[in-house]
Amino acid sequence: MRAVKVVDYNPSWPRLFAEISAEISTLLGDLVLSIDHIGSTSVPGLAAKPKIDLDIITTSDDVLPTAVEAVRAADFVFHGDRGEKRWAFTRDHQGYGFKLYLCGPDNHAHRERILFRDYLREHPERARAYAELKRRLAVEAGGDLDFYTDGKTGFVSETVRLAISGA
Repeated sequence: MRAVKVVDYNPSWPRLFAEISAEISTLLGDLVLSIDHIGSTSVPGLAAKPKIDLDIITTSDDVLPTAVEAVRAADFVFHGDRGEKRWAFTRDHQGYGFKLYLCGPDNHAHRERILFRDYLREHPERARAYAELKRRLAVEAGGDLDFYTDGKTGFVSETVRLAISGA
């Protein structure tokens, strides 16, 4: 098992997102409604694993199979449906990587990820608490990514609840 690596915010993350976003826009063309930078790398100043997470929202659920096949044919590793009607792909580079999710326009998981991202962007104290949690979990996980991910679940759920309530 490789250690879970959480690093300080890197100001190049928005540029890396813009580059992969442009590539996906070219690849999928008019199948795409939007491409959203999600996850910790989308929150300025937030420590994160050096993976750029993005949700690619298709124009409809009907075009998802076409979009999935197009991304599968490109230089991405396919991980299947994560049970949320979100198809996951990864690509690794030296020192960073991409985690790309394809989903339809009314995807519940996508909406929650946007709420979480926006709440952290607007509440720096909550973002700092999240960074501290992630750093602690990365050490405690000892390479167990499931432990790391599961350890964040309560914080993420509470943050989404706060965002929905307007707190």
